[in-house]
Amino acid sequence: MADPSTYRPSPGTIPDAPGVYKFRDPGGRVIYVGKAKSLRSRLNSYFADVAMLHPRTRQMVTTAGSVEWTVVGTEVEALQLEYNWIKEFDPRFNVRYRDDKSYPVLAVTLNEEYPRLHVYRGPRRKGVRYFGPYAHAWAIRETLDLLLRVFPARTCSNGVFKRHGQIGRPCLLGYIGKCSAPCVGRVSADEHRDIVEGFCDFLAGKTDHMMKRLEKEMNAASTDLEFERAARLRDDLSAMRRAMEKQAVVLGDGTDADVVAFAHDELEAAVQVFHVRGGRVRGQRGWVIDKIDEIDEAGLVDQFLIQFYGDQAELAEGDDSPVPREVLVPALPDDADAMADLLSELRGARVQLRIPQRGDKRALMETLERNAKEAFNLHKLRRAGDLTARSAALQELQDALGLDTAPLRIECIDISHIQGSDVVASLVVFEDGLARKSEYRRFAIKDAATEGDVASIAEVVRRRFHRYLQETREEPRAGIDPETGRPKKFAYPPNLLVVDGAGPQANAAADVLAEMGIQDVAVIGLAKRLEEVWLPADPEPTILSRTSEGLYLLQRVRDEAHRFAIAYHRQKRSKRMTTSALDGIPGLGQSRKAALLKHFGSLKRLRQASVDDISGVPGIGAHTAALVHSALAAQTDSDTRAESGSTS
Repeated sequence: MADPSTYRPSPGTIPDAPGVYKFRDPGGRVIYVGKAKSLRSRLNSYFADVAMLHPRTRQMVTTAGSVEWTVVGTEVEALQLEYNWIKEFDPRFNVRYRDDKSYPVLAVTLNEEYPRLHVYRGPRRKGVRYFGPYAHAWAIRETLDLLLRVFPARTCSNGVFKRHGQIGRPCLLGYIGKCSAPCVGRVSADEHRDIVEGFCDFLAGKTDHMMKRLEKEMNAASTDLEFERAARLRDDLSAMRRAMEKQAVVLGDGTDADVVAFAHDELEAAVQVFHVRGGRVRGQRGWVIDKIDEIDEAGLVDQFLIQFYGDQAELAEGDDSPVPREVLVPALPDDADAMADLLSELRGARVQLRIPQRGDKRALMETLERNAKEAFNLHKLRRAGDLTARSAALQELQDALGLDTAPLRIECIDISHIQGSDVVASLVVFEDGLARKSEYRRFAIKDAATEGDVASIAEVVRRRFHRYLQETREEPRAGIDPETGRPKKFAYPPNLLVVDGAGPQANAAADVLAEMGIQDVAVIGLAKRLEEVWLPADPEPTILSRTSEGLYLLQRVRDEAHRFAIAYHRQKRSKRMTTSALDGIPGLGQSRKAALLKHFGSLKRLRQASVDDISGVPGIGAHTAALVHSALAAQTDSDTRAESGSTS
């Protein structure tokens, strides 16, 4: 555990100005980025009594080895630089802010006699019109505050509306002109609905006609010497312009489009949508869905368009179409023409479904793709993202294993094979309790000795830490690539090395580290049977509570290593089995094997091909095709006889 006083800047060297600062660990890697109105005040707070700091902050300052800063001109510049650095360095101690609630929208209850404007979160309901979603609820309230002077519609709850109707006095908004006070009969239900519909038209993008009408009325009032009315209309126009300025123009040609992007893996997919109306982003929405089967991006587009626009069409009111003139997608579904026809039917006019290739629309698609990837990462880290649970898990492991510091970096090794064939290993990395997949490594075991997993683990440990010693031998910061400023592949050792297995596996890993002179890496084995933790040279295992956050973290690390190892083993085994079926056929070398498999896509399809089909592959003559066909047919007959014999 480092002492923060060893790297504290000298008094008076920290400027009293806005800026951004970085804490680095002794290896030079950025572990925290922050901004401050006053760098001097903020940084001095980190070097106060360590015991008084928040546990996570205390962990950060005792892990760091240096601090540096950059002075900027304004707080806005500081915010931008902080964001850029967090994205660039991905510091392990920076919190990723997430909201587990749905995004807020502006809801208009058109299904009520006196429609109400209000902030809303939750599922969509028929008869209610929604605008947004917005990133923050305060953005909705700010927009409402600007527009209520132009469209004085009701914003109060049903209880407040009923109470003021009973007492015969409007609320404060009614007195200051930001509500037409339908509760006390100042306007009729029809007049109030006209106000609300004008508000909806404005937010839907029908702004030019409305502003021209107000401007014309203002000029007419001024000509007729009705200066008070002209001044009121002037203020209304100003409020409408300020509301429009808050919606960024992203497409200068006034395009009406929905832009769709995806991020996905084998099990789940995240989708993000920008709703662009009149060239302005009117809203953004996002979902995470389970993938029922293996499906590519074109299939995801197909499923999403059907479900999303189908649901929106059911909730649409009157002539308000949920489908814009263009739908921009990352990949076209197989039935793109039919999908475009369906969307055109829902809209009542022609809809273009296409992939943006260049220009502003392509840039907007790329921005949305980044948003989708970020949303997907946040979703996958929801359980792991509980800072309290992760901190507790690391502290439990430190106490239970007798470590000097919390194991902020954990690496785990797992071996995968079938009866000694295709032996592979995986190495996964967790930092601060979170998977760091960019640093995962996999190994093909070169010498699968008779000792089995024990020897394989020793080989992986030796290869991994040999690279570490190579990359950090010269100087403490030799692990940083001088060209990119980023860590090299094996530049950082783990605080804790976990091997899948019991005492023999843990002893093998510890012996290799001792031979290499590495003494600052703790080693444990995690046995699957009873989830026992084995320390090197200990005759008995350490038992962690079944409800322990520390044990849960170890299980998650081990399971991830197991998954990664199995995936690599299956890949190698599939490749070996595919190529071995073609071994021994005269005239068929590696290049021709590759050409056959590339042409047919799989060994199964190659078995089903005729001699003429095989001879159609470039480089394969009729004679060779006949040999391939007969050899694969003989293998199929042999497999069939073996299966029938085993079942008889």
